[in-house]
Amino acid sequence: MKYSSKKIPAILLALVIFDVTIAVIGLFFPELWFRVFHGVPYNDPQGFLRRCAANWAAFALIQSIAFFRWEKDPVWLAMVAAARLSDIFTDLAYFWFCSDITWLGRASFLSAGPVNLLLCLYFLKSYRQISRSSDNQ
Repeated sequence: MKYSSKKIPAILLALVIFDVTIAVIGLFFPELWFRVFHGVPYNDPQGFLRRCAANWAAFALIQSIAFFRWEKDPVWLAMVAAARLSDIFTDLAYFWFCSDITWLGRASFLSAGPVNLLLCLYFLKSYRQISRSSDNQ
């Protein structure tokens, strides 16, 4: 996990695109979400999917700010790390307790936690390296 100023914006942009995509699907196309990830008709009377989608929108917002601000204010990388860390167990719990799941849902929900943990560690390490290098200048 070597610090690379070229990797950071690319990863942040990819995360923004990913989180905007799943937020839009969850908020505005919940039928599609249920079909793709669960293989069943949409049934969410409490609106939990839309609650999750609002959280993904918050991730996209934090990552968007970080995309534009991280070089001047690297603490935004730590903010992204914290956001990703906050989501390491959610998809595993979702996978464990949902009654219907497709192969894509299974693959997505099982991999999301480890991917979020790796992203958290990467952004924390990058933040530390940038902070140390700016302290030495």
